[in-house]
Amino acid sequence: MNTILFDLDGTLLPLEEKKFIDTYFNEMYKTFEDIIEKDLLVKYVWEATNVMRGNIEKSKTNMEIFMSKFEELIGEDFDEYKNRFDGFYDTGFLAVEKSVSKNDYVIKSVNLLKEKGYTVVLATNPLFPLKAIKHRINWAGLKKEDFHHITSYENSHYCKPSLNYYEEILYTIDKKPKECIMIGNDVQEDLVAGDLGLETFLIENHIINRNDDEIKCTYRGKYEDLYDFVNNLPNL
Repeated sequence: MNTILFDLDGTLLPLEEKKFIDTYFNEMYKTFEDIIEKDLLVKYVWEATNVMRGNIEKSKTNMEIFMSKFEELIGEDFDEYKNRFDGFYDTGFLAVEKSVSKNDYVIKSVNLLKEKGYTVVLATNPLFPLKAIKHRINWAGLKKEDFHHITSYENSHYCKPSLNYYEEILYTIDKKPKECIMIGNDVQEDLVAGDLGLETFLIENHIINRNDDEIKCTYRGKYEDLYDFVNNLPNL
């Protein structure tokens, strides 16, 4: 094993999902409050996101799927919405940092993996633009340069928990499943990588298990256990 795939939200970036989402939409609405009601904005964003999550078209990126659906819902003046979305991730989105935290074990684990020569990939569900992901990387106390590859809605054609999402990553970084481990906190979205033959590590601090499914993973533990695991990996 020479490649580590990390989830972001709830894994490298400690957060409670509901608090993060509520804060995200509250801040987003400030950018759009003069042109749309909040309930409608939230409804349209979720609808477009759900279409993006279900995308199976290799010919279209997640961004293209999201924007196409959102434009369909909004109708006219879509360019105004598109421009405001772009601006939001440069300005208002920064206030969402108050809903997250950082963890020293996470930072030390990523730094140690780099020192030991491992390929480190940010396998975050690509529902956000890269600029938003870069902000969240910084909030976690890390840098975009820490990662060999980062999935975003601009460069991805699938979403978790689709196996196509993980296959696309492996193709992009030219790795085989047996070379990789997926580390995440979401039972349904992250541990599914095991179906392709990747090892898996469940982070238990902010675990998500929507259906109370039986948990099947190679390793599991809290942030300090992750650091112990990384510390015991051999140098490459």
